[in-house]
Amino acid sequence: MNFLRTRRGMALIGVAVILTLFLFRPGANVLKNRIANAISEAVQRPVEIGSVHLHLLPSPGFDLDGFVVRDDPAFGAEPVLRASEVTANLRLTALLRAHLEISRLSLTEPSLNLVRNEQGHWNIESILQHTSQTAVGPTTRRASLGRPAFPYIEADRGRINFKIGPEKKPFALSDADYSFWQESDSSWGMRLKASPVRTDFNLSDTGILRVNGTWQRAGSLRETPLEFTAQWEGAQLGQVTKLISGADRGWRGTVRAAATVAGQPAGLTIQGDASIEDFRRYDLAGGDSLRLGAHCEARYSSVDRELRDIHCLSPMGAGKVSVEGDLTRLTSPASYDLQIRAEDAPMPALLLAARRAKKDLPADLQAEGSISFSAKLHRGKQTDDRLVVSGGGSTKAFRMRSEGMKTTLVLGEIPLEFISRHADERTSRPTNHHGGLASAGDAEPTVVIGPFHTASMPALAVRASLTAKDYALTAEGDGEIRHLMLAARAMGIPVMPAAMEGNTKVDLLLAGEWKGFSAGRVTGTAQIHTARIQLRTLNGPIEVATADVHLQPDRVEVQSITAAFADSRWKGSLSLPRNCAHWAECPISFDLQTDQIVPERLHAFADTSRPSPWYRVLAPASSAAPTILSQLRGSGKLKVGRLMLPNLVASHASSNLVIDSGHLRLSGLTAEVLGGKHDGNWEIDFVTQPPVYRGSGSFERVALAQLASAMRTAWITGAGDGTYHVEARGSSLVNLLGTASGSLNFDLRDVDLPAIVVEDGSLKGRRFVGTLGVRNGRFDLQNSTLDCTSGEYSVTGTATWSRQLAFTLTSENNPTLTVSGTLAEPQVTEETASPSRAKLQH
Repeated sequence: MNFLRTRRGMALIGVAVILTLFLFRPGANVLKNRIANAISEAVQRPVEIGSVHLHLLPSPGFDLDGFVVRDDPAFGAEPVLRASEVTANLRLTALLRAHLEISRLSLTEPSLNLVRNEQGHWNIESILQHTSQTAVGPTTRRASLGRPAFPYIEADRGRINFKIGPEKKPFALSDADYSFWQESDSSWGMRLKASPVRTDFNLSDTGILRVNGTWQRAGSLRETPLEFTAQWEGAQLGQVTKLISGADRGWRGTVRAAATVAGQPAGLTIQGDASIEDFRRYDLAGGDSLRLGAHCEARYSSVDRELRDIHCLSPMGAGKVSVEGDLTRLTSPASYDLQIRAEDAPMPALLLAARRAKKDLPADLQAEGSISFSAKLHRGKQTDDRLVVSGGGSTKAFRMRSEGMKTTLVLGEIPLEFISRHADERTSRPTNHHGGLASAGDAEPTVVIGPFHTASMPALAVRASLTAKDYALTAEGDGEIRHLMLAARAMGIPVMPAAMEGNTKVDLLLAGEWKGFSAGRVTGTAQIHTARIQLRTLNGPIEVATADVHLQPDRVEVQSITAAFADSRWKGSLSLPRNCAHWAECPISFDLQTDQIVPERLHAFADTSRPSPWYRVLAPASSAAPTILSQLRGSGKLKVGRLMLPNLVASHASSNLVIDSGHLRLSGLTAEVLGGKHDGNWEIDFVTQPPVYRGSGSFERVALAQLASAMRTAWITGAGDGTYHVEARGSSLVNLLGTASGSLNFDLRDVDLPAIVVEDGSLKGRRFVGTLGVRNGRFDLQNSTLDCTSGEYSVTGTATWSRQLAFTLTSENNPTLTVSGTLAEPQVTEETASPSRAKLQH
């Protein structure tokens, strides 16, 4: 007891009391109904409280659990406000006068539902109107005024949901910190800080929304003077488009917006500024930064629900773009009367915007000139709620140039017209049957451009139409191919990487949609005549006399081809898919014929790497450098008038050709060769290194004298048939000959071997049949018989690629003959006969 009387004891008792007051929250359920009724009267909504606990420190008050504010049944059955924890602090000055008065109401993680009914009223309108008409004192009042003071209401980490009728919208405000108070006897204030979200998506970088506002006491809500400011900062454009439309539209940039609303709901003045920093599409980086910005002003009336005297201005260098007019009905179908005007908007600024929105534009592309137009959009009762668009304009001194492409497009004055296009014309060409512009029915605003010409192509007419959804551009008439390709590159349209000169007559349509940045597709026809094509991978030009190109949505058909290269003239047709990401995904179909192919000249024309033999015309230069052949896929028919091989000409050759990523197959390979006919199949594998060649086939009625002439040694005459199969591998002729293996089954008739002379003259045979095998650079003659007038010989022996001979001819009726030496100078001896029976004839 003595310790409790000491200072330490008294201090310990004080600490214990304070801790008890902090930690111990006695129940106050007897006051629950009174508190609920007081709040219900203030908000004009039924209030439910689960339980009430009293706390004394840090200030006296109540802890409310299960706090629910019911909504007006006219707006729905869901509560207008729900919070699991609410702290109500009492005003000390009121307690001293034995009054129960709440000074601060703090809500933790509350959920607030804002509902708008079909009549356009919000569920909180009656609450705000009742509050403004209730005689309460300011929140910061210190002295007694004989009436209660309005509490300071605050929410931490709350959520604000929005409903239109019974439907809850996916839009919401999360992490919402907001507060509400009475500033003076006749004015109230609020502030809000939150992040916009969608409940059906996981969004990030939607920025921070800040709202501050004040309003004053009035007889009705529509007469309440108010002033609100709102700021939205730090939002990324891609997330904003997903927040608004439900999909990321692919645009990037930082969004900033600010707005001020002042006046009375029956007549509000609205001012706002919005900007997008570093505007671009998602797959573009670098380059000049683009800022888009606009300032808008308007007047809004909640009585008429009209937005009038709209004026939006966006400066563009020395020019500007503005929007003026009225929105007399905001609900669908909207009613409006707007005018969009551009005054001397500089083309360089528009090109910068295009560069940030379109890929593949030349980096050094520059623009000069300006554009001016005026467009009116009207929709309302006078037009039976149909959209009517009118207006026009033109460019001025418009030109585009690129130093890298060494081109200048002088466009001058291009006319513009604004019309309404019908839905069923969205995919049609922007010209009618008479060549004029299509004047469509009512649907969506459409900008019709042209027709216009360029100084370099005066006979080519270009027209275009643009809407918010899609675009279409036509080019019709005669033009120079080089200028057409330069214009296409300037517009970012992919073209063949080749230098092309010549003339063409075109009827082309470029059309596509803005959505998804899908590349526009060119369709139509082009009639090429007298053109010259130079590819970097070729040592000479391709001269095209005529060609009809048909660009279909999924394929390119090239017909009536007449061309020349590598001393060969070609005719036929090609067909290939469009929009393939890789050669292997684009199988080509063809039907080609040529007067002749000279492999040496074809190789010299096609190989730009280093000199190499003609037979490597199709082989890759090295295993580390893939060629088009190693990636190309295609099939078709090939006909060759004359195939000029060394010392050999194959005439009227034709084959079904299949190219499959480095594998070449020739089936049904027929030709007239050596006075006879050949029919066979060949396969060449260029993927395997060194390449592998496999072939099989047959020949008929071959003139052996022509064979001897091709070998430059007159060693045989007659005619023959045969079948063969052979396989070889290598990257040089020596390797091919040295690795060749296979066999030839032959049947020769009326054979004369003038270099082998017997007593009766040169050795002749009615028929010579057998098998000639080849392996490791050597020929083996097996199972062969030569039927002569003097008897039948059995022929065996070998020969080499160097033409060394070692053959033996045995017969029952004749001496055995041995043939040695070379094919050009054979040495013939008899084993048993006298030297006069066999001798060398030179």
